[in-house]
Amino acid sequence: MKESDSNRSRGTSRFALYAGLVLAYNILVILWGAVVRATGSGAGCGDHWPLCQGVVIPHAAGISTVIEFAHRSSSGIAVVLVVGLVPFAFRRFDKGHAARRYAAAALAFTLTEGLLGAALVLFGQVGSNASMSRVVVLSLHLVNTFLLLAALALTAKSASSDAAAQPVQTFEKTAMPSQAPGNGLYLAYGAGIIATLAIGVTGTIAALSDTLFRATSLAQSLQMDFSNASNPMLRLRIIHPALAVIAGCFLMVLAAHALMSRPSARAKRLASCLLVLLILQFSLGVLNVILLAPLWMQVLHLLTADLVWVTLVLLSAEVLDTRRATRPLVFQEDASLIGA
Repeated sequence: MKESDSNRSRGTSRFALYAGLVLAYNILVILWGAVVRATGSGAGCGDHWPLCQGVVIPHAAGISTVIEFAHRSSSGIAVVLVVGLVPFAFRRFDKGHAARRYAAAALAFTLTEGLLGAALVLFGQVGSNASMSRVVVLSLHLVNTFLLLAALALTAKSASSDAAAQPVQTFEKTAMPSQAPGNGLYLAYGAGIIATLAIGVTGTIAALSDTLFRATSLAQSLQMDFSNASNPMLRLRIIHPALAVIAGCFLMVLAAHALMSRPSARAKRLASCLLVLLILQFSLGVLNVILLAPLWMQVLHLLTADLVWVTLVLLSAEVLDTRRATRPLVFQEDASLIGA
């Protein structure tokens, strides 16, 4: 029996490691997608999908074709990795385990991620296209990407957590009912999740604007933002820094609250990490504006945004799961502990 339990534990650890590696790889694919957008290489394979320039492997390709083809190839590998995650989860965990649900959700979001990417190419929403329809599709793409990262992160978390797999301990003595998180806590973390998605969407619009409407100075960039003659996309760009400051401060309050509410060791680490990432992201955002959004800064800014999102999702799950699992016990026979 002990050997069987040991093998099961090792198998679970391997699954959690695999899920974590799939998450990390998907973040790298997302960052390369930012390179595709920032360099205007989205049209590098023409209007063909999934083929590139009408062939499986393009020959005598230009740099834009190489960049776009590399992104499609890496995305294809990501699909294979996520597809492999699902049977792994169903083989490793029992029916009803959270890892199964999150792995299946990750596969669904991976498929919709590919469909949205295909839509961008097939409908010409790439390259120098500055239409509002491109803004809409890119925004949907960003939301789907974040949901994919959340599903992968929660897959790894559920595999490494003992709470979902272990039976609830029973007591013959009278115990109070489980203490679930209050509605206020759910609303607070729900608002944090929605606010972070909104920051991501407005950040996508700002990044696209930086790519399509290059400014030569900070003064010119600000003038373009407030000019009535500018493309509507540029006038939307100013929303991102304002929303980032407001929502970022709210997230810092959430993290500070988590630290002050006697969290588990994991929640404490996640809350501390979230605070550090938010401070770093504020700094990168300011530098991004001052430096007029160079490619390397856009990639670094996006990487930090992805890490903020993943950390927030994991912190939310950890805090709410911990509160839900809390069972304060009241023993009837110990009157001295209950009385005065």
